[in-house]
Amino acid sequence: MIHVIIIILLSVVMIVMAFVAIHHKNLQVAVIASGIISLFASVIYIFLAAPDVAITEASIGSVITVSIFFYVLNKIRHEDIKK
Repeated sequence: MIHVIIIILLSVVMIVMAFVAIHHKNLQVAVIASGIISLFASVIYIFLAAPDVAITEASIGSVITVSIFFYVLNKIRHEDIKK
């Protein structure tokens, strides 16, 4: 029963973070919100007894994608400063 409650709470937080990622003006906050969505999805996968999917989601969705987004945002910001 506690697993169901935790999954529902994580799902609600994921929905809230999705709205934050879509509607926030700051790109860094939107990227962090999408990383949180991916991280909570990996926790839900662990509760659903899919550890292989959870590890893949955590490594690709949370770490690599957010890192690439921040790298690109940093590059864009430096190119704007040079111009």
